[in-house]
Amino acid sequence: MERTLIADCAERIGETVKISGWVKTRRDHGKIVFIDLRDRTGVLQCVVTPDTENYEELKRIRPQWTVDFQGIIKKRPEKLINQDLKTGSMEMEVKEFKILSEAQELPIDISADELGLHLETLLDFRNLTIRNEKVGAIFKIYAEVLRSYAEYLRSQGFVEIKTPKLLSASTEGGAEFFKVKYFEREAFLAQSPQFYKQAAVGSFERVFEIGPVFRAEPHFTSRHINEFIGLDAEMGFIHDSNDVMDMLEESMKHILTDVKKNCQDSLKLYNSDVEIPEKFPRIRFSEALDILRKEFGKEIEGNDINPEGERLICQWAKKKHGSDLIFLTNYPWTIRPMYIMPDPENPRETMGFDLLYKGVEISSGGQRIHQYEQLVENMKKKNLNPEDFSSYLEIFRYGMPPHGGWGLGSERIIQKILGLKSIKEAILFPRDVRRLTP
Repeated sequence: MERTLIADCAERIGETVKISGWVKTRRDHGKIVFIDLRDRTGVLQCVVTPDTENYEELKRIRPQWTVDFQGIIKKRPEKLINQDLKTGSMEMEVKEFKILSEAQELPIDISADELGLHLETLLDFRNLTIRNEKVGAIFKIYAEVLRSYAEYLRSQGFVEIKTPKLLSASTEGGAEFFKVKYFEREAFLAQSPQFYKQAAVGSFERVFEIGPVFRAEPHFTSRHINEFIGLDAEMGFIHDSNDVMDMLEESMKHILTDVKKNCQDSLKLYNSDVEIPEKFPRIRFSEALDILRKEFGKEIEGNDINPEGERLICQWAKKKHGSDLIFLTNYPWTIRPMYIMPDPENPRETMGFDLLYKGVEISSGGQRIHQYEQLVENMKKKNLNPEDFSSYLEIFRYGMPPHGGWGLGSERIIQKILGLKSIKEAILFPRDVRRLTP
C-alpha cells in the first residue's frame, strides 16, 4: 500500500491507509494504547487495541521509533476532539504495523510543546530538539523567508548568483575574518559577497545571492553568530540610495506578507502576529542621535549607535509611525566601508543606510562608488593601499553604472518575527566562538 501523509488523512475518512513517521508519544490505558505519530505534515493519534496484528510486539514501541501504521481513518467523537491539533478531529484505528527502526532511550524529553531547555542543552542535542514541533516551526518559517526573498527579486529582474567563499584577501578589512590554509597559501573565508556581486552588476545589472557569510567576531551576545546566511542583492543604474531602500522595503514587505499568509500554524506556536507597515520611516543618522538625546536622554559614545540606541529608535518608530521597521540613512563617512558613496551634499556623511527591525539592525546597504578615480581616492583617505585591492579595482576600469545594494541577515529576521531570545535558535546547527558541533 502506498503511504498517505497525515495532512491528507482528512480526505480519507472511512478508508484504510498506511502512514509512516516517528512516535511522538505513547499512552497506555489498560489494554488500549494511544500513539501520537508525527510525519513532516502533522501529528495523528493512532489507537491500538488487542485486536491489532502483532499487538504484543507493539508494546515495545517507544518515542522516536519509526514505524508504518496501517488502519482505518475515523472521525473522533465530538467530546474527544482535540481543538489544539489540526488533525484533532480524526484518528487511526491501527490494524497492522511495521517497525522500521528503533531509538535508544532519549537523553531529553522532546515531546513537550514547551521544551523549557537551557539554550546550551537545546543546541547540544540539536539532532533531537529540531524534531520538536515548536522548534521545527522555526525552520518552516525560515524556508518561507528564503523562498519569498528569491521569488520577489526574480520578479524584479534580479539574477541569482553564487560567489566564492574562499578569498585571497578579506572583503571588509579589519580583523574579523577567518584564515584557512589553501594548499601552500593563506586564504580567507568570505565576510560578504560584496566585491563579486558588484562585478556581476557589470554584466547582469541586478543580482542577488543567498549564501553563507563568515565573521570572526568573538561575541557572546543574543544577536551575533560566526556563520550565517546572508540575503544579498546589488542593482545597477540607480539614481541614489533611495532606489536601493525602495527595493529592500518592497522585498521585506513581500517576505512578511508571505510568512503571515503561509505560516499561520507555525506563527501560532509563538503567538506571533506579523505586522506589515504601509511605509518604513526613514531618518538621517544625525536625526536619530537627536531623537535619542531629546526623547530618551541618551548620549551616544563613539561614532555609531549601540544596541540600546537601536532598540530605543525602534521604540520611537513604533510609537511615532506605527512601524516595527525603520531606515537610518546618511551614516558618517568614518564608519562606512571604502566603497560606500560619500554624500555629494555633505562628504562627512555617506549614502549608506541600515534597516532596523524590532530593535535590531537586520540590514546594511547603500549606494556604491562606481567611478575608478573616486574609489581610489576614497581608499587613500581611509589609509588603505589601493594595490591591496587591485583585482577589485579592475571592475571599475571598464564602465560601471551607478549602483547599490544591501546585505540582509536572514536569521535576524526569523529571530525578530518569532521573538526568539537568541539568534542561535534560528540556525539549524549554529557556529559560535565555542561551538563546532554537532
